Amino acid sequence: MTALNDAERARGNNRALPVRIEHDGAQRSGRLPAWLPSWNFIAAVIAIGGMQLLATMDSTVAIVALPKIQDELGLSDAGRSWVITAYVLTFGGLMLLGGRLGDTIGRKRTFIVGVALFTIASVLCGVAWDEATLVIARLLQGVGSAIASPTGLALVATTFPKGPARNAATAVFAAMTGVGSVMGLVVGGALTEVSWRLAFLVNIPIGLVMLYLAHTTLKETDRARMKLDAAGAILATLACTAAVFGFSMGPEQGWLSPLTLASGAGAVLFGFAFFYVERSAENPVVPFSLFRDRNRVATLAAVFLAGGVMFTLTVLIGLYVQDIMGYSALKAGIGFIPFVIALGIGLGVSSVLVSKFAPRWLVISGGVLVLGAMIYGSTLNAGIPYFPNLVLPITIGGFGIGMIVVPLTVSAIAGVGFDEIGPVSAIALMLQNLGGPVVLAIIQAVITSRTLYLGGTTGPVKNMDAAQHHALDQGYTYGLLWVAAVAVLVGAVALFIRYSAEEVAHAQEVKDALDAGELQLDN
Repeated sequence: MTALNDAERARGNNRALPVRIEHDGAQRSGRLPAWLPSWNFIAAVIAIGGMQLLATMDSTVAIVALPKIQDELGLSDAGRSWVITAYVLTFGGLMLLGGRLGDTIGRKRTFIVGVALFTIASVLCGVAWDEATLVIARLLQGVGSAIASPTGLALVATTFPKGPARNAATAVFAAMTGVGSVMGLVVGGALTEVSWRLAFLVNIPIGLVMLYLAHTTLKETDRARMKLDAAGAILATLACTAAVFGFSMGPEQGWLSPLTLASGAGAVLFGFAFFYVERSAENPVVPFSLFRDRNRVATLAAVFLAGGVMFTLTVLIGLYVQDIMGYSALKAGIGFIPFVIALGIGLGVSSVLVSKFAPRWLVISGGVLVLGAMIYGSTLNAGIPYFPNLVLPITIGGFGIGMIVVPLTVSAIAGVGFDEIGPVSAIALMLQNLGGPVVLAIIQAVITSRTLYLGGTTGPVKNMDAAQHHALDQGYTYGLLWVAAVAVLVGAVALFIRYSAEEVAHAQEVKDALDAGELQLDN
């Protein structure tokens, strides 16, 4: 049964069905609505939305800080990549487990634990004295975000009453993603000008305020007895981590080195163990029944690859303008804003078009834009001006990625029942997050291999001579061609998504109604 035809079969079926919820008439009676901002409302919004802001900021703040981190700590190129990927791997791999943990032990308690862990890890990031310490701290930051972020979204539904209050809180929570992306670039860049450590230490006072507000304003939720599939979530994360580690170490250690081969073997072993565990898990992280639909398989594969394109392009742009063009951290952050704006515009445009055109055509259209931007980007060099030579491809590429994301996200829920929309959306988000570090590791391996082939070297840019710096420049632009190839692969996979515009539009309407509290599941 799909979201498209559930309504027609609503009677005579025991499956969870939607029931329209009528809101009270406080606003119609002329009285002031009870949801008007009070201190508790504002405090709860700050507590919940603040975590989403920090989680998003820390995905981008490290990008503009990477060159300075590498210079001060003497990181290898592989170690530099791990400062980014460590956070995203644990965040993406464990977020489903974090959401279910809130259902099991209480969402307020889970949220506070996640924020506390994130804050403590930020302290460790700020005082990190070597590569291993910083990477471990970033891993812990990702775990904290994976626990707190999905729980925060669930707390919106239990903290605020249905109607305008919940809608306002949901809007603030969603807006924090966009605001956090820009703040991570600009504020992170400004703080990095003083010290890269401040970019992480700034989380501490914010985290402490959020802990206080969460403790005093949020209410504990009921606990549901369910067996957590911790083994599945951990095995999936370990499989991706081993694969990323192998790709990151291959160019420097050798593809046939014991360390690289062991990483590859570990990825395969953890992958097989994951599939074995999920087949018998009582509440699997990824129910295999969802993959019986060919359209959904194609959609989730495209989501994984598209997440990789978006994340990889973000990192490469941030590194290129600093390593090759000599931008400061602040200038790099500000120069990156057109990409974020174009991405947001692409998301908005595709949100409108997704109800008029089949999702595969929107994905292919966005892929063509990314392809063109990356081919042009492969001709860049250290001497090009920011406008229009650099801003043009990053703007077009950002818009193209925005055109891709929405139709894929909505397609993921087009063929599922009402009671599966939430879990499938979460799985799609997990795959999008995990696609980032996996694709980045592959592209970074290509860049490093190309740089070494051209006579370059690895390590901090400040230690390179002119010839080695030129080789690194060529390595980056060659890597953009591989990003273009992944964009082509996204479009090719999208051809197998056969959902119609009507199916996708209806599924989106149902999800929006569920998120807004206008529908509830009645068993």
